[in-house]
Amino acid sequence: MKINKEGYIIISITGLICVGIWLLVYFLSETPAAMMWFMAGFLLIFWFFVTAFFREPRRVQIHDESLVFSPCDGRVVVTEVVKDDEYLHEEMLQISIFMSVTNVHVNWMPVKGIVEYFKHHHGRFLVAWHPKSSTENERTTTVVRLGDDRKVLIRQIAGFVARRIVNYVKVGTPAEQNSTLGFIKFGSRVDILIPKDSELFVEIGDPVIGSQTPIARLK
Repeated sequence: MKINKEGYIIISITGLICVGIWLLVYFLSETPAAMMWFMAGFLLIFWFFVTAFFREPRRVQIHDESLVFSPCDGRVVVTEVVKDDEYLHEEMLQISIFMSVTNVHVNWMPVKGIVEYFKHHHGRFLVAWHPKSSTENERTTTVVRLGDDRKVLIRQIAGFVARRIVNYVKVGTPAEQNSTLGFIKFGSRVDILIPKDSELFVEIGDPVIGSQTPIARLK
């Protein structure tokens, strides 16, 4: 398992801070040896936790243009028909997946097509499961045009803890199904809006694995 490039700087800085804290306590206090070992263990575990957050597991790329795959690891929190007012201006079936801080935070492209639209929106940092987070939080919107000219919208949403969204797509370029879409740092949510006549495979509360779990079938 490799570490996503978005984590290199944070992991390095966190490691230096942990070492610095331990050295300061060691040289500037008379803390008992047992407590110093305990602190060293705690700081090491914390550093490993930060490192693990940026893990990028190797997964088999599955290709099936009739299926929509989960864009991230997490748990389904919304399945409902909504009207998109940003770009599509039509009713779509929305599936929202919440990622906790323990989930893998790489995001994958759920369908194959051409990237037709992308926009980054500045906004608030409400908790990711808040109903208004889809329209008011810091977020990105990516729209992919499928081979039959229908469209799928993917929205990366920052949450209360997450403060940075990374997206690798460019308008006009091919979107390869289950290729890497981006990364959200420290917990958040991904919405995916698909044609409302699609066959839904998941329910609220279901766990999903990014790039591996089919969440719907396109008709």
